Amino acid sequence: MTTAHAATPPPAADPSSKEAGGGPAALAPAPSPASRGNAGRRRRSAGWLAVLPLIAFVLVVFGLPAFAIVTNAFKTAPGAPGGVHWTTGNLTQSVHGAYLTALWGSVRLSALTAALGVLLGLPLAHAVVTSRFRALREAVLAASGVLANFGGVPLAFAFVATLGNSGELTRALDLTRHGWSLYSFTGLTIVYLYFLVPLMVLTVTPALEGLRVQWREAAQNSGATTRQYWTHVALPILAPSLLGGFVLLFGSAFAAYATAAAIVGSSVPLITLQIANALSGNVLAGQGNVALALSLDMIVIAGLVMAAYIPLQRRSARWLH
Repeated sequence: MTTAHAATPPPAADPSSKEAGGGPAALAPAPSPASRGNAGRRRRSAGWLAVLPLIAFVLVVFGLPAFAIVTNAFKTAPGAPGGVHWTTGNLTQSVHGAYLTALWGSVRLSALTAALGVLLGLPLAHAVVTSRFRALREAVLAASGVLANFGGVPLAFAFVATLGNSGELTRALDLTRHGWSLYSFTGLTIVYLYFLVPLMVLTVTPALEGLRVQWREAAQNSGATTRQYWTHVALPILAPSLLGGFVLLFGSAFAAYATAAAIVGSSVPLITLQIANALSGNVLAGQGNVALALSLDMIVIAGLVMAAYIPLQRRSARWLH
């Protein structure tokens, strides 16, 4: 006689397995390190493909002109005695005589207007950030965005009509009798501040928003005055951002051309005006490569200014982010 064996009941499902995500998905094997590495490589490849158009744009728009400046600045102009050949004469000429005077004038004007822009823009931005009126804040930031991009001949015409020799304010306040002249270094400085101060407001506002209320409260609880808080806490943290704003304002003023050309012409020596004269042959013909050497001088000065800013910016990022 055969003996019937009792069927073994299936094991009860472990409730903890359901809570931990049991089921068919829990039985699937975990991805291997090789598969995870392949997925990461695919994501990186897709990322590189996404930025390829940007890289191509930068190489064409910035790379080719920079290459042309660097190479042609060390070459003689076509038609020069002896033909086209390598030389350092263009760079030597660019740092002597009227060119050196213009280069120094641009550095002085840019440094002065950038420093004044930082000093005037910081309190204005702080007033905007601490204001309880949201509409006022949005209006000031919107106006700053418009004024920071308002330049060139329209800006020059606005100031000529307002503060020129026959301008409205000049006649109303009789400024000419007090020695005022828009067509001077001082007048050009005021014109540049018109768009540099709003640019500083836009630049430093995010940094001011990064200052934490707890830092001020901790300083006040320790008995520090408002001046001590700004001297020992806020300004050291904001210093890299302020320096970054100075660099941005310096570059904007250093590269400005149309406004200065329309207002002062050649009465104030500036490097951008000298480059335009050399390219157009207003003074001497065949000075195109000297103009490229002057452009290379500008690139070197801007690079030196940026080199001082980048390390400080990394330091402030640890506090503001």
